[in-house]
Amino acid sequence: MHYERKEVCSHMGLFVNPDQSAFQSALNAQIYVDKSGLIEYTNSVLESTDAFICNSRPRRFGKSITADMLTAYYSRGCDSRAMFSALKISQTPDWEVHLNKYDVIHFDVQWCMEPSGGPENLVDFITQNTLQELRNLYPDELPENITSLPEALSLINAATQKRFVIIIDEWDVLIRDASADTKIQDSYINFLRGLFKGTLPTRYIALAYLTGILPIKKVQTQSALNNFNEFTMLDARGFAKYIGFTEEEVKTLCAQYHRDFEKVKRWYDGYLLENCQVYNPKAVVEVLRWNKYQSYWSRTGTYDAIVPLINMNFDGLKTAVITMLSGSSVEVDVSCFQNDMINFSSKDDVLTYLIHLGYLGYDQNTQSAFIPNEELRQELTAATRRKKWDEMIAFQVASEQLLNATLDLDAKTVAAEIEKIHSSYTSVIAYHDENSLSSVLTIAYLSSMKYYFKPIRELPTGRGFADFVYLPKLEFRSDYPALLVELKWNHSAHTTLNQIKEKKYIASLEPYIGDILLVGINYDKKTKKHECLIEKA
Repeated sequence: MHYERKEVCSHMGLFVNPDQSAFQSALNAQIYVDKSGLIEYTNSVLESTDAFICNSRPRRFGKSITADMLTAYYSRGCDSRAMFSALKISQTPDWEVHLNKYDVIHFDVQWCMEPSGGPENLVDFITQNTLQELRNLYPDELPENITSLPEALSLINAATQKRFVIIIDEWDVLIRDASADTKIQDSYINFLRGLFKGTLPTRYIALAYLTGILPIKKVQTQSALNNFNEFTMLDARGFAKYIGFTEEEVKTLCAQYHRDFEKVKRWYDGYLLENCQVYNPKAVVEVLRWNKYQSYWSRTGTYDAIVPLINMNFDGLKTAVITMLSGSSVEVDVSCFQNDMINFSSKDDVLTYLIHLGYLGYDQNTQSAFIPNEELRQELTAATRRKKWDEMIAFQVASEQLLNATLDLDAKTVAAEIEKIHSSYTSVIAYHDENSLSSVLTIAYLSSMKYYFKPIRELPTGRGFADFVYLPKLEFRSDYPALLVELKWNHSAHTTLNQIKEKKYIASLEPYIGDILLVGINYDKKTKKHECLIEKA
């Protein structure tokens, strides 16, 4: 879709009152998904205490496009009526009330890093350039001796009663890239605090919109900008559907481009934001355009950051990573993370950071982390290999042996391998019930993820639930059977197989055409031994 651009303001600047050309580029793209509904929300909070918004998402989730959209909509530096009249926002009755009515200050911190000459000069660079552009707009209201941006905005507001829309893209670059330099960070945080915190900013700001990967940094457990409403990967609330692609949007696109929706879903779905399934737009667009199902993640710039993280020797971290790679979720306490790159003190901090980066999904209801999809599973597996994580390599060998023994109907070896895997790699999981046995089993069958979909837990069946069902991926279906696994605690392996048969668990796989193996595993509390029986269905 293409629109004519008509500039109506001669005072268009680099930072102050930009035109709509950046957003026009997004509209010109082969694939554009309309997210202008977000403007309805920002219009509803304009010039209120709710107008301070920080929206954090992983890379390639469409954050910058959203910032460009808000700029094009509010900026007095352009006439974007034709552009927005074709978008969803035009269906709201008062969409023109705020259209191109505000002085907008928009800067991309990532872009500013290079022309400023480095992070130590960033604040001065932004301040001086913005002040000069404001002087061009308001020469009478802004004396030459004013060197503070917050003061300048206050003076202009006092003289004209005009309020500003301030949009900062990649707001957290310094928090991530200059994480060890507290002086630079403090200077930057103080700059933001002066701009946004207190009574005076509420007079001169109509809307403040920050976007980045990390939520706002905590300073001594208190946020330096605690007047902001935060929308994050941990708590997206009403922003869930506006950043990233929703399932319905992906379904529509798959139909339009003749792609297999179920395959796209397996590869790129998995983020759960407010019970809304969200997809990474970058990956979806690539597979729609080129029909290549692969990981696009390592090209996003955050990949190198995670490699040292997964090798941090926090108690339980490696077990947690293995558990998630195996298709299960792990509980995580997200409350203590300081939203920076240096104050990691536990496995929960690392996992929380990986959630913000997008390498893990997060379920608010169960407060647990998981690997969202095939793309991310491959990336995290690759990251462990690059780090030469010896424990992981040894574990993968053991898991491969277990899977091969299962496929060979070698029940004795299966029991021995599960025992070995439990004692060697998952001893932190206390053995006291069937749930803990399930955790170990999930981990033990990690190698199955090459050939099988993520295991289905407690698949509804004829008269009960099967504990685990492993269905082979389509390309492996002729060589690999489906696995129906039942676990028991303090019974016998015979009991597990009998339960599978008596309760007609196999009936749940009726649509499935292919070989099926029945695997019964029991743990005897007295002997502390596993036993196993395997049969063809």
